Parts: sequence; structure tokens; C-alpha cells
Amino acid sequence: MKTQLAAVFLGATVVLVAPAFSRDYAGYGEEPSADSHLGEAEYSPYLNDGYPQQVFWGDTHVHTAYSTDAGMVGNILGPEEAYRFARGELVVASNGVRARLQRPLDFIVVSDHSENLGLAPMIAERNPELLKTDFGRQISSLVYAGRYGDAYALWGQGMTVRKDPLAGNDALTRTAWERLTSAAEKYNQPGVFSAIIGFEWTSSPGGNNLHRNVLFRDGKHLADQVIPISNYDTTDPEDLWQWMADYESRTGGHLLAIPHNGNLSNGLMFDDRTQSGKRLSKDYAQRRMRWEPVMEVTQIKGDGETHPALSPSDEFADYGTWDKGSFGPQPKTPEMLPREYAREALKRGLQYEQKLGANPFKFGMLGSTDTHTSLATTQEDNFFGKATPVEPDKEPARFEEIITGYLQEPGGPDITIRHVKSLAAGLAGVWAKENTRESIWDALARKEVYATTGTRITVRVFGGWDFSEADVQRPDFAEAGYQRGVPMGGDLKSAPEGKSPVLVIRALRDLDGANLDRVEVIKGWMDGKGELHERVYDASCSDDRVITDEGRCEQAVGNTVDVANATYTNSIGDALMLAYWQDPDFDPAERAFYYVRVLEIPTPNWTTYDAAFFGVDLPEGIPPTQQERAYTSPIWYTP
Repeated sequence: MKTQLAAVFLGATVVLVAPAFSRDYAGYGEEPSADSHLGEAEYSPYLNDGYPQQVFWGDTHVHTAYSTDAGMVGNILGPEEAYRFARGELVVASNGVRARLQRPLDFIVVSDHSENLGLAPMIAERNPELLKTDFGRQISSLVYAGRYGDAYALWGQGMTVRKDPLAGNDALTRTAWERLTSAAEKYNQPGVFSAIIGFEWTSSPGGNNLHRNVLFRDGKHLADQVIPISNYDTTDPEDLWQWMADYESRTGGHLLAIPHNGNLSNGLMFDDRTQSGKRLSKDYAQRRMRWEPVMEVTQIKGDGETHPALSPSDEFADYGTWDKGSFGPQPKTPEMLPREYAREALKRGLQYEQKLGANPFKFGMLGSTDTHTSLATTQEDNFFGKATPVEPDKEPARFEEIITGYLQEPGGPDITIRHVKSLAAGLAGVWAKENTRESIWDALARKEVYATTGTRITVRVFGGWDFSEADVQRPDFAEAGYQRGVPMGGDLKSAPEGKSPVLVIRALRDLDGANLDRVEVIKGWMDGKGELHERVYDASCSDDRVITDEGRCEQAVGNTVDVANATYTNSIGDALMLAYWQDPDFDPAERAFYYVRVLEIPTPNWTTYDAAFFGVDLPEGIPPTQQERAYTSPIWYTP
């Protein structure tokens, strides 16, 4: 078995990055039993390390031509192309532009919409079973006549009223599903690349987004025993959870679901009532966190960490803000916002935990793309857009294509959001023991994951009571962190007398990206009166900037971006940032959570790269620069 080590020099710091360990013992006999060496002093100190050693990068939200809203609008790339691209191969996009990642991903989930799964490829192949149906013949004839818009609109009519135009033809869905699971088996290579089986359940009550991606821990042999549940079956998440429970009971397998785009739910994602109108209960809270341990908080359709109206003292809150409406005609109103964004939901979860004895919003955080091009691209200079009609091109549609707001209330406000406001986001960073489906799924389930807006910042945080400033510099930082504290996604309980929570944090810039501006701790808490609060603390500032008495960097990091040429330099910021932070305002009687946000220095937006490459004007109203960021899953404190 080959082993390779790459040394990355960051000033005086040497970071050794090793690839995932592959348990390939072919020709080498059996792996020795640990039991045979009990009580012996052995030379290698790492024989019994059982904690995650590496962060793996992936995308849990990739759509291919098998999603009808991708395949019917020009995407001709299927799951095989999606896997090949994610593994680092050159792939030709549907518009003919060649595409390749700078560095491969470690895993992806092809999460095609379950509603009429595989419709577009079956039209293209003139599938005989499809053409036996009235709807199949009707929509196929429109496509063959070149009336693609009419064909898509015909399909959309059924989605709008939740009437399946292919009801009773489960064989078609099963054919498409088994093709997808077969592709996942083909490209899954334990220790090298994980092709995790999944699909998207596209719940859209009233045109509002309650979508979930469902991920299997299992392989094809179990996943093929079901047909994915769809929006035609139900829009109620509780029905989805029951379907998941039935799958686990029937097969012995394991599932979890990842909600996304709370910012497009019009107040439904973190509502105070269930979809059936009942108030939240302890049973509901427990089931929600059993099945939905993590939340996708950043992606192409905006960022969902927080909103400037909810966090007015947070100068970085207005990032990727989509707050006009959703896919239906209903406009956004201010009272919806607290029930849409992650930070506010995490705060409200503290109230529910005290009231119910369980927290329905105790989720970890990750990012993914929601690409409908089959191409998981998150770098600003390599962004292939939301869908095929907006793949790289100098034509105005690249900026002006409508993403949400097709439906408008007569006389109401304009709720249109165009592709120019899309983010080249996001990615999931997963701390796992090895690059396998099972290990990555397990990390998601225990919330040892974090979100980035597309960059690959390495972030690790541990929370505890007895860490010292010297612990941040320890060579065995992770081992000490697990032994004496908890990682992201963990819980601290019942503070020892006179102690307050301490976070020890390490952040390393994307090796092919920008330096770091600052490391922040976001705290949310509930006081003795039941009122909710939040505060942003700067735990470390680059370039030797001082942290003020208010807990913030004394000044902004600066900006090196040359907008006209879409370039920047790493002459500001730091490559590696370490932080020791102790809560200065801790009350052991108050419930709280803490998560880390890491900001890069300013870099060009994808629209700025496009303007420079294609020689077009910068779009109006879009900042030419941005600060990419990472959000870790929280660490919770319970009295």
C-alpha cells in the first residue's frame, strides 16, 4: 500500500497532509489483532487512535439530468459525469465549455429530485415504457418538436398542484433510481472517493421551500429496496420521517435528511407549528433531531446563517441575502425572518429545550451547492452556475436569468431574484476517520461537520472547561481536544464551580486560496427571564491587529482586490490562525451555544471574474468583492 505525505510550509509552521487510509490488505495476509498485543509496550504511538484525523470535502447537493428541473432545461450530463467531475476529471459542460476542478472532492451526493425521476433522459432515449403513457407521449412530442419551454411548463403544472402525471408507473421511477444507485456503486471507492446515495424530497407547500436531501448510509443492495418518497406523496416532513423510519425497520439500513434554503421557506422551515397546525411537542423535537441532525446553511440560492435585520450589530450578516420571497407568489414579510435563519433558530431552540425538555433546532451546519449542472463548482473563478441556461457565457442571461419570483402577486412587490445574486457556494467539511460512506455519514449524524461558502478553510474547534492558552499550540491538539473537551456538534453540561467555557480553535486557509481575516465566536443564549440574546466576539485578528475591549478587531483587514483584473494578493491576512477564547460573560444558569465563524480577506466575486474574462460590464448592485467564510457546527451548553 502506497503512502504519500505532502509538506505545506506556512511561515515556520509545517503541516503534513496525508491522504485517506485505504484498508487494502490484498496479498498481505490478515490484519493483526489488537487483542494479541494487550499489555505490551509498542513502538508506534498511533495504533489505537480512534478519533477523526482528517477533514474531507464534499457536496451533499448535486443535481444531474435525472432531476426534471435540470434535464428539461438543457442539462445532458448524468450521474457518471457528476462523479467523474467531482473526482477531478475534465468534463464538458452541457453548453460545450470544458470544466475541471482545481482539486478533486472527497465525496458527493447525487441528490436528484424524486418527482418524476429521470424523466428527461427517458424522453431523450425514447423509453418505450414512458411512451406508453398519455403524458409521456404528450411531453415527448413537445421536446421532439423543439418546444422545450412548453414541455417544461406542462410538467410544472403537475408539480404545482401535486398531481403526478405518471402516477401508477412506479416501474419508470424504479428504473431511474436503480440507474442512479448503480452509478454510485461504480464510482464509490472506499478510502479514495465516497459516492453517497441520496435524493431530494421537494416539499413545496404554497410554493415555499421545505426541501430535504435524504442520505443513505447504505449501498445499492439496501437502497434499491425502496422508491424515493416525493412531493406528490406528501409535503409534511413528519411523513418523510415516518418513511425513513419504515425504511430502517424494513432493511436495517440508516438514513438522515438535510433541510436547505430556510431563507426561501417564507417562515416555514423553523416554524412554531407543525404543518398540520399543532404546536411543537417534545416528541416532535426528538424526532426532528433524530432524522435531521444537520442543516445546509449556505448554497447557490443564498446564505442562511443570519440576516442583517436579525443581527443588526453583526457587520458581516448581510452576505448572500435572498429575502424577497420564494418559488410561489407570496412576498417575504419581516415576521417570517426569525423562522428562516440558522442563528435565530438555534437561539429559539434554547427556549424550546427549556419548555419541552427537547430542542427541535439543535442542528449542525454544512454547505453544499444545489447545482443543477451536474458540476459541483464553488470557486469564484470556476463557477458554472445554478443551471445549464446560466453556464459560463458572455450573454446577458448569465446574470439576468430569473431564479425565484416567476410567480408574482398582482399589484404586489417585485419578488424576482436573478442569477447575478447567486453565490458560488458551498461545501461541507467533514471530520471523519476515513473516506467511506459510513464514516462520512456517521460524522454528519454526530454533527462533526461545518459549512463553507465554497472555500476549503480547515477549521477545528474544541470546547471544554480546563484548556489553557498553551493547548492551542500542542502538537497533539486533536487528541487533547477529544480527551479533555468536545468537538463541534458536542455538548457541555453543568459547569464546574468557578469555570466558564473555553474554546480552542485552529484555522488554516485554503491552500489554493485567500489568507484569513479573523476568527470569530458566535454566542447565543437565553437569560433567566427567557429572553434570547446573541453576540459576536473576535477571538483572533490577523496582521497583529488588537482586539478591543468590546471584543472586536480594532480595524478592518483591508482590501487588495484589483477589480478591473479580478485579482488579489495575500499581502494581508494570515495563513494560519490560532485562538484561545474564554466566555467573558458566562452565567452557568443560562443555556447557550457557541459556533465559530472564520472570514477570509476580501476576494473578487464570481461576477467580477466573469466581467474580466468576458469583457462585459460589472453588474449593477452587486459588490465586486466578498469575504468567503466558514461556519462550524455549534457546541451547546446546558445547565
